[in-house]
Amino acid sequence: MPGHRLDPIDRKILAELQGDGRMTNVELAKRVGISAPPCLRRVRTLEEQGYIQGYHADIDTRELGFEVKVFAMVGLQSQAESDLRAFEDRCRNWPLIRECHMLNGEVDFILKCVAPDLSTFQTFLTADLLTADNVASVKTSLVIRVAKDDPGVPFDVLEERLSRNA
Repeated sequence: MPGHRLDPIDRKILAELQGDGRMTNVELAKRVGISAPPCLRRVRTLEEQGYIQGYHADIDTRELGFEVKVFAMVGLQSQAESDLRAFEDRCRNWPLIRECHMLNGEVDFILKCVAPDLSTFQTFLTADLLTADNVASVKTSLVIRVAKDDPGVPFDVLEERLSRNA
């Protein structure tokens, strides 16, 4: 089971950093119950092993003038691996697309987009997304408000599963 290779201290380090990636190593060590030097070694190991993929600030998009958030469901004409990869590459180069997920089901991709205004998003939609190679259909949904936006994983659920399987 994923997460089982990590010991409880590693998982606690990950949970604490997921909640606050800016805390000092000394504070992190205190919260997980070990001294600072081994805590730092563990964090570096978790980074090297890919459990920690990076650190970032949680930016309030609206404060920066990005008033529009849209989810776009994209259907492609071809689902050949080369066509899927080509579409993913295009998405990486479009700055308004913040997330791109390939799905199983009625649509091939869901994209989370942000824009300063509806006009900017509409221009992107009509000039770029709808005219992109292999795009067959796009359905959009404008976000009215966000009720929850938690990063990462629920560590309490992971710990519960691990304790049942121990």
